[in-house]
Amino acid sequence: DSLEIVAGERRWRAAQLAGVHAIPVLVREISDTEAVELALIENIQREDLTPIEEAEAYQQLLDDHGQTQDGIAEMIGKSRSHVANMVRLLGLPGPVRGMLEDGRLTAGHARALVGRQDVLQLAERIVARGLNVRQVEELVRKASKPKVVQRPEPTPADANTRDLERRLGETLGLKVQVRHTGEAGGEVRIRYRDLDQLDEVCRRLGVSDDG
Repeated sequence: DSLEIVAGERRWRAAQLAGVHAIPVLVREISDTEAVELALIENIQREDLTPIEEAEAYQQLLDDHGQTQDGIAEMIGKSRSHVANMVRLLGLPGPVRGMLEDGRLTAGHARALVGRQDVLQLAERIVARGLNVRQVEELVRKASKPKVVQRPEPTPADANTRDLERRLGETLGLKVQVRHTGEAGGEVRIRYRDLDQLDEVCRRLGVSDDG
């Protein structure tokens, strides 16, 4: 009966090149499905594998062979988080995956971009600036911060404004502040001490409890 090398062909070829013609082997009777699975695992351990090729191999084991991320991690001797992070790379847009394939981006770069809506723009900035992974993480952190809208500062009260505040205060019987913010308009603040004072302001402004 003939035997087929399912895993370890690269090591066998290296032994042949080194002139070693007798090497220890493990002979097992396995199904075609198991053979494909072992071949995939062997392929994953190639040093020249791109991140996308590695991620696709993990996904094939998950989809076609019923493996779990924990099971794959145990088989290849890596952490479950490594397997999960690599599989997430398959969710990146095509152009970004292309940058991974040709080496312009590393897996570390790409992991920091997963899930972002502006991933392509960020990826292009990373490549153009030659950023390292730590710089990418900082860039993503800054891009994730909500933008703070600066409100116009009120202009200092002039004599006319102070006079208006005084007259309004006398009419309402409360402290009144008028603040202009230029073309954006402004605001009038009426300070009250308790609900009775608030009711009095409403009465003077013609606002009743029944609407």
